[in-house]
Amino acid sequence: MFARSRLLIFFAGALCAVSALLAGGGQAVAAPQAGQPAGHGHGYGRFTHPLAVDNRFFPLTPGTEFIYHGKIVENGKAKPHSVTFTVTDMFKTVGRVRTVVAWDRDFLGGKLQEQELALFAQDDQGNVWNFGEYPEEYENGKFTGAPSTWIRGVGGAYGGIHMLSHPRPGMKYREGLVPAIEFDDVSVVARTGQVNSVPAGCYHQVLVVDETSPNDPASGHQIKYYAPRTGLIRVGARGGDSQEFLTLTAVRHLGPAEMAKVRAAVLAMDKRAYRISKVYRSTGPAIERR
Repeated sequence: MFARSRLLIFFAGALCAVSALLAGGGQAVAAPQAGQPAGHGHGYGRFTHPLAVDNRFFPLTPGTEFIYHGKIVENGKAKPHSVTFTVTDMFKTVGRVRTVVAWDRDFLGGKLQEQELALFAQDDQGNVWNFGEYPEEYENGKFTGAPSTWIRGVGGAYGGIHMLSHPRPGMKYREGLVPAIEFDDVSVVARTGQVNSVPAGCYHQVLVVDETSPNDPASGHQIKYYAPRTGLIRVGARGGDSQEFLTLTAVRHLGPAEMAKVRAAVLAMDKRAYRISKVYRSTGPAIERR
């Protein structure tokens, strides 16, 4: 059975590769000009229906769960790595904007290393914005703290664009700038119209984004691949002291019982965050969408 599954994946990958050749490989990368604005020029946008995140390359439908598998490579040694990203049916208010709550769990060697509440909202032009993160760190299964918490507009934190509404090669934008935790992510649209195969399927019209941290050159480049109507399907790396490689292996649609467990976990994290993070207390409580 296992051998048969491997064979099916091989043929699916081969068909995807043939499709890529026939498609011509998409548009080539256009290098951004020196000094080009990295996000601020887009403005803060208007958020009339911020919870309706239907961006083509980063849709957030409540109850959808994305499962990724891969590895982390450090000092030439690789460790099994997996991520589970769940779009909850909860929202939190940041400033006057309601934001979608995503629950992101990161496992290294099969053990929980980090779990995070990530906040997103879509503006009236279709851009998806980052509004904050509450990442809990774990060691040997025990909670050790959440020192990298940030919320847009608190302590000088700038939450930038996570996904453009109409990405084109060469477009450059800032995803976030938080001086207090030395967080600074800048992304460049590298390619569009690509074909890419991962265990979850063969995807066309794939968008490729090159993400860097200007304040930390040693972190290298994180290369992300986004498919229409799905979202993130692959993560690659170039350079850097630590490299992360992930591919989408499954997309699940959770039922009522599973969503009840998700809500319970999110509410427990939300309660803990209010207790330990002064920054997080600037947000409204996590509330179920009706």
